[in-house]
Amino acid sequence: MADRDEVLIVGSGPNGLAAAITLARAGRRARLIEASDTLGGGCRSAALTLPGFIHDTCSAIHPLAVASPFFREMPLAEHGVEWVYPPAAFAHPLDDGTAVVVERDLTVTAANLGPDGAAYQRLIGPYVRDFSPLTDETLGPLRFPPRHPLALARFGALALLPAATLAKIAFRGKRARAMFAGVAAHSMLRLEAPVSAAYALVLATSAHAVGWPMPLGGSQTISDALVEILRGLGGEVETGRRVTSLDEFPDARAILLDIGPRQLASMAGERLPESYRRRLEKFRYGPGVFKIDFALNGPIPWKAKACARAATVHLGGTLEEIAASERAAWGGQHSERPFVLLVQPSMFDPSRAPAGKHTAWAYCHLPNGSAKDMTGAIEAQIERFAPGFRDCVIARHTRGAVEMEAYNPNYVGGDIMGGAQDIWQTFTRPMFSLRPYTTPLKGVYLCSSSTPPGGGVHGMCGYHAAKVALREMGSGRRATG
Repeated sequence: MADRDEVLIVGSGPNGLAAAITLARAGRRARLIEASDTLGGGCRSAALTLPGFIHDTCSAIHPLAVASPFFREMPLAEHGVEWVYPPAAFAHPLDDGTAVVVERDLTVTAANLGPDGAAYQRLIGPYVRDFSPLTDETLGPLRFPPRHPLALARFGALALLPAATLAKIAFRGKRARAMFAGVAAHSMLRLEAPVSAAYALVLATSAHAVGWPMPLGGSQTISDALVEILRGLGGEVETGRRVTSLDEFPDARAILLDIGPRQLASMAGERLPESYRRRLEKFRYGPGVFKIDFALNGPIPWKAKACARAATVHLGGTLEEIAASERAAWGGQHSERPFVLLVQPSMFDPSRAPAGKHTAWAYCHLPNGSAKDMTGAIEAQIERFAPGFRDCVIARHTRGAVEMEAYNPNYVGGDIMGGAQDIWQTFTRPMFSLRPYTTPLKGVYLCSSSTPPGGGVHGMCGYHAAKVALREMGSGRRATG
C-alpha cells in the first residue's frame, strides 16, 4: 500500500535508480521496490565462480555512464565509485598474431591503423569534437526541433547507414574494417541493418572522448552509490518484493516501471486499452546472449601482446566473419565461430581476484530464447587468439539466453538491450510516440531500456521518464490504481 503523496518506482536497474533519484531531488517521496534481494538490475557484481573472484553479472565497461548527463550530476566519487581507465579502450586481435588497438588518443589510434589512419581520423574526429552536444541529442527521446541541429545532422548523415556499408566506404584495409565491425556488433544488430553504424560511431567516439572505464571493485559499486544517494535524499528502498499487479498501489501519486512492455501488459491487466495492448505485443526483441564468467589461474595468454592493454577485447576476425555471426543470430542459427565480446577486468583491478589469479567474462549472441550451450564455441574463439587459454581456467559459470531472462525478466529471450534497437525501435520504443514514457493509465510510466534511448548503463531512460512524471504531477495527474 502506498499513501497519496508517495511516488513508487518498480525495479532497481540504473534507470529505476535514476528515476527515483530525479524524483527525490525534486522533493517527491520516492520509494523503490526491487524483486531481487540485491539492487542494481544489470549493474551488479557477485562471486559467481569461486570465493574471492568478483564478476560483473551483466554490464562491466561504462563509457555511456561517464558520458551520461544524469551520471555527470551524481557525486559518485563521494560514495565510493572510482573509475579505472585501462591504457587502451579496446583491442581487436587478428589471425596474423597482431591486434588493432583503439587508444584514448585519436592520433595514436590512427597510427595503429596504418594506411587507414587518416580515414579514421576524418571519420571519428568531428564526432569527438561534437561529443557533448551529440550525447545530449542521442541519449534521450526525439526532440523537435533538436537542440544541436548541426551536430545531429553531421552524425545522422552516416549513422543511418549499415555498419558493413560504412566500413567498406570509409576504409580500404581489412584491419580497420574488422575493428569497426567489432565495435558495431555491440548493437546486437545485423551489420547490414540500417543504423548499426550509429552504435559503432558512438562507441568508437566515446573511446577517445571519455574512455571506456570500469569501476574499481565491480559494477555493483555504481548501484550501491546510487542507492546511497537516493537514501540521502530521503528515498526508501524495499528488496525481495515482486510486484505482480498495479492494484497493489491504489493510492500512489505516480508509478514508474523499470520493466519491459510484456511485464507492463501483465501488471496492468484489463485496465490497458486493447489497442495499446496490441501495440505492446508488437514490440520486438533481438538476439539473446550466452555468457561465461571465468576464474583464471593467470592472465589470458594473448598471441597479440597488445591485447593486455585493454579491458575489452573483440574476438571475431574479419568484417565478413563478424557480419556472418550476427546475421546467423537474427536468422535463428548458431554460428560455429561467433563474435565474442570479452572483458578482462582483473588485469587493471586486482581487487577482482585473489593474488596472482584473474577474472574474465565473455559472451556471444545467439537466437532469442535459445537454450543452446555455446561454451565450446566461445572458448574455441578465445583459444584461437590466445592459445593455452583453456589451461588457465579453474572455474566457470555459464548463463544462457533462457537463464538470462530468469535472472532478469527484462531480458526477454536473453535480449540484454531491452528490445531490438533497429531503425524502427531506436527512438520509437516501445512504440512511436512523442511521449514514449507515458501510458494510457494516468500517473503510470515506463522508465526501462525499452524506452529511449535504450540499452546501456546511462540512467537516461529513468531520468527522462521522471521529468515527464514531474511535469504531469504538477498538472494534477494521479496514478490510476
